[in-house]
Amino acid sequence: MRRAGIDTYRQPVLYLHRDCPVCRAEGFAALTRVRIGSGGRDTVAVLNVVTGDWLSAHEAALSEAAWQALRPEPGALAEFAHADPAESCSLLRAKVYGARLGEQDFAAVLRDVLAARLSDIELAAFVTACAGDRMDLDECIALTRAMVAAGDRLDWGAGPVLDKHCVGGLPGNRTTPIIVSIVAALGYRIPKTSSRAITSPAGTADVMATMTAVDLNLGELRRVVEREGGCLASGGRIRLSPADDMFIQVERPLDIDSGGQMVASILSKKAAAGSTHVLIDIPVGATAKIRTPAAADAIARRLTLVGEAMGLRVGIHLSDGRQPVGWGIGPALEARDVLAVLRCAPDAPRDLRERALDIAGAVLELLPESRPGRGREAATVALDSGAALEKFMAICEAQGGFREPGKARFARAFVSPTTGRVACINNRLLARVAKLAGAPNDPTAGVVCTLREGDPIDAGAPLFVVHAEAEGELAYALNYAAGHADILAIRSGPE
Repeated sequence: MRRAGIDTYRQPVLYLHRDCPVCRAEGFAALTRVRIGSGGRDTVAVLNVVTGDWLSAHEAALSEAAWQALRPEPGALAEFAHADPAESCSLLRAKVYGARLGEQDFAAVLRDVLAARLSDIELAAFVTACAGDRMDLDECIALTRAMVAAGDRLDWGAGPVLDKHCVGGLPGNRTTPIIVSIVAALGYRIPKTSSRAITSPAGTADVMATMTAVDLNLGELRRVVEREGGCLASGGRIRLSPADDMFIQVERPLDIDSGGQMVASILSKKAAAGSTHVLIDIPVGATAKIRTPAAADAIARRLTLVGEAMGLRVGIHLSDGRQPVGWGIGPALEARDVLAVLRCAPDAPRDLRERALDIAGAVLELLPESRPGRGREAATVALDSGAALEKFMAICEAQGGFREPGKARFARAFVSPTTGRVACINNRLLARVAKLAGAPNDPTAGVVCTLREGDPIDAGAPLFVVHAEAEGELAYALNYAAGHADILAIRSGPE
């Protein structure tokens, strides 16, 4: 066996030459699922057949995922066999055809997902079959419970454990680091784990990774929380609802978010993290993820009911999702906004500050002893006094040390073709420009947009500035913007 050095996400892939005697004897063809055994370990991989001369007929090459699963010694031999169909394949097909699944059914699917017994194609079929309105409330509860049971679960002992989550879809809405710092500064526990970006230019973990270490293991996370009351970590190494990370790997290239799976994803991780009181922020706007008040009410109801079934007190915060929050869109650019708010800088984006205070106040008012309005008052004092900044720096220090976010090599403005006022901002298109510029893979890439609806603009003045690490990506993002005049729609003429 040899290492192919090919990244295939988490899907183990085996490469055999078409003239390989094992291939011919066993009737292996491209995309055959093959069980590989070596040195007491085994995995199931999808076969890719090699026709060129980079692989001999007596070698087997392994993708990175397959290599890490087997970890063979130098010169190791392997045994190959047709893999038995995954036990959950029949359940997957049943769901595709509209059947309802129970908790044990979902548990069987998750076992096969975590053991890599389902191919990416099969996993994509499952994710798609659960998308839209194809999961009822009972199924959503069953999937949430199965996802919690499939991983580790934290226990912080008696007393409230606070948390918050935003369903997303709003560029630059990076309130979490500010909220965690405020809540922890006030003496409450808030062990926050976040995912990397799925369909957006940045997730909270991507933003925090520009300032400190986020890939903590379970022991490191517990140490940080016990020392500082909160953390701002990635959930990637902790195995809290680990199947969700597998779903995310499929959802990212499909660019979809399933409503039922989104609820199960959010609440399974909150329950697994030991949270007791969870505030969910739902931005609502025509180009946000949740587009109408009716859709927001539906997802809020499902979050509340599934939360109750999981023993969580869930609060809902509906917010304005018509336009971006903060100036930056992209990991490092959003990190700069977070620091500006925490440092109470005079040029800090006010909308980010106010939204963070609103949500922090709502988190604090989930506590039984809290009274309406008092939460926001306490949050404002913690921010304005510098206590939140001090706590943020302490959390970063506990996670490995703080560093200032970097800057991109290239930046260029996209200018307004006309004089007028900003009529509306398309969140999805603006986020797309940031992604084409390289975010989140290039942490310093993205977009800076300081305009808001109703702001005046002169012809030739910047609508937004694109930041990129490569000139090609910069040009690609700007060309895309030039072809989509409604990213920032300008109403010309008198107001």
